[in-house]
Amino acid sequence: MSNLIGTIIFSLIMGFSIFLSLPIVMRKKTGTKTLKLLNAAAIGILLFLMADVFSNAATLLYSKGSLYGYGASPLYSLVFAAALAIGFFMLFVFENRSKRGLPPAKMALMIAVGIGLQNLTEGLVFGSLSVSLGLFSGVALVVLVGFILQNITEGFPIASPFMNYNDRKIGTISLLLLIGCIPTIIGGVAGFYYSSALFNLFFDGLAIGAILYVIMPMTKHLLKDIDPMHQKVAYAGIFIGFLVGFLVNLI
Repeated sequence: MSNLIGTIIFSLIMGFSIFLSLPIVMRKKTGTKTLKLLNAAAIGILLFLMADVFSNAATLLYSKGSLYGYGASPLYSLVFAAALAIGFFMLFVFENRSKRGLPPAKMALMIAVGIGLQNLTEGLVFGSLSVSLGLFSGVALVVLVGFILQNITEGFPIASPFMNYNDRKIGTISLLLLIGCIPTIIGGVAGFYYSSALFNLFFDGLAIGAILYVIMPMTKHLLKDIDPMHQKVAYAGIFIGFLVGFLVNLI
């Protein structure tokens, strides 16, 4: 029981660390160049998160390979492809239910769902490690610290659609951050009680499909009617965002 309580507490810390980005996202005055750079960095962070989740999925996909160990498991590949499609088209249907375009709140909600699914996979990993290796094992603690640092960067992509607006409300953004962080706790408890390769692979696929989808409208908005100077800033921002995600993940 104490191990479960500890898992829940650490999952709460891990999930709610996303709120540490609030002072950045609630800044009132942001210049055009800085705005483009920050929005581009949000895309770069999402690109890294997608790559990070796939690195976990790849170890499962190719662990029971066919073709003398060089191919992916057909069953695992089917489960992953199905989850990928569900995650992608779930947001496709959500976005295209209305023909009035994509308002900031809707875009932010889509990003929050994508990041929430990614955080669910983090919770599953941590919950499983707390059972198999112990809550205070070196590996579990390293994973905990790494996920906390990574989650701090995730608040910014969720809030990025509001960066053009001076009247953004802390209540709305806080609710969206909750959507992004609560799945961490759910995943931690679920991973504590149950863990299997197919189960984890399915949620990895959901997360990658959802993040892949939200990257496209964000990139379209970022590069819409952009001049050459701001285009360079945007490209640099995407690289910086990816690099930040990579450096944080090294810890």
